[in-house]
Amino acid sequence: MTAQRTMTFGVVVGNRGFFPGHLAKTGRDEIISVLEAAGARAVVLGPEDSVHGAVETYAESQRCAELFKKHAEEIDGIIVTLPNFGEERGIVDAIRLSGLKVPVLVQATPDRSDDMTIAMRRDSFCGKMSCCNNMMQYGIAYSLTTLHTESPSSPEFKADLEWFSAVCRIVKGLKNLRIGAIGARPTAFNTVRYSERILETSGITIETIDLSEIFGRINRLKDTDDAAQAKLASIKSYVSTSGIPESALLKMAKLGAVIDGWMKQTHVTISAVQCWTSFEEFFGVVPCTIMSMMSNNLIPSACEVDVPGTLSMYMLALASGTPSALLDWNNNYGSHPDKCVCFHCSNLPKHFFAQAPTMDYQAIIAGTVGKENTFGTCVGRVKAGAMTYARYSTDDRRGVIRGYTGPGKFTDDPLETFGGAGVVEIPQLQKLLKFICREGFEHHVAANFSDVSKAVHEAARYLGWESHHHPALED
Repeated sequence: MTAQRTMTFGVVVGNRGFFPGHLAKTGRDEIISVLEAAGARAVVLGPEDSVHGAVETYAESQRCAELFKKHAEEIDGIIVTLPNFGEERGIVDAIRLSGLKVPVLVQATPDRSDDMTIAMRRDSFCGKMSCCNNMMQYGIAYSLTTLHTESPSSPEFKADLEWFSAVCRIVKGLKNLRIGAIGARPTAFNTVRYSERILETSGITIETIDLSEIFGRINRLKDTDDAAQAKLASIKSYVSTSGIPESALLKMAKLGAVIDGWMKQTHVTISAVQCWTSFEEFFGVVPCTIMSMMSNNLIPSACEVDVPGTLSMYMLALASGTPSALLDWNNNYGSHPDKCVCFHCSNLPKHFFAQAPTMDYQAIIAGTVGKENTFGTCVGRVKAGAMTYARYSTDDRRGVIRGYTGPGKFTDDPLETFGGAGVVEIPQLQKLLKFICREGFEHHVAANFSDVSKAVHEAARYLGWESHHHPALED
């Protein structure tokens, strides 16, 4: 797993001349200090660029926009801070002129009820409404803090900043995303059909490769090739391979080396892989461990060529900075209405297991193609902890991308089965299951050990996707 990268925010400090200017000055200092304390970087006008380093006049808006343009590749999102009422036109002009299409958070600093003299009165409470009204007029999408007014130094804003950072990571991470589709969709899985054209309207491109090309490249790769041997060593250090034939491990290593090389060659970030049952019949292993290793390194890989599934995994990984898995909504858990079993056979990342997983054979397919052809799964019990689930797909009839997300938790309830499995508890699960069935969503769902569903939901809004948050958001 990689460390979460440093966030960079363009900051627009609002100011309106007949309100106390010193509040703009101290407000600018405060927001910069808060961002630096959070490990983030601020791109903001200085007092040498404008009055108090704020934005009020059109000329100041132009200077702010030019500054943002210089740092356009670095800026993840924009924070509008209102230490006083703020000049609504100056703020929206700065954002429009910058040309940036990034998430925008609007924060307003509260007044003190015991000190509302002309020298200290902010009126940010009111100014935020004017700012948002103008953003609506200008067609600028924006996000709101949890409370209408909250100090940048408050615990509430700290939490909102974490949430907004996750939103920005998702939106930026999906920009010009390239997804690798390795192999054809299994014939029996109509459920994972999707539209490349609809994804392309969101700037998401699909790069395809046939399994014949994968197998051909593997055949050209010598057993002693450095890439194959390096991958073999990484497999053995990643998961216990006791009892697995060395020949099967070498096949997995060569497969992993070929996929790594192809993804690098084609600038593909994440992948979805065919499994049932070409790999087993014509190559003699399952690709699960290779996929598990990629997902554990924050490079999601989904089975059954479920491209929207790996996209959903990636959204969660971008938000949380931790690995995601693709699971089946698979079984009821006794008579508990808010619990179910989530399962895969499995390619779950090591991060998901309560104890170190072991490599085994794929019990379901083995009955068809023989145990000796199905080595390579990562099996174990999913650990307990908070989780976020998400599923976004193309609705080909309506020409839109839509989905759902929400919070839940993996429990430590007893469960005896094979593969990778865990018991999930979700508030109002029966309502969610009806929504999934009535709306025709897939049985696959992405999951992540985090609480980032609100960030995923908000990011989907910036992307222009339809999103349902379960249970419904308070707003």
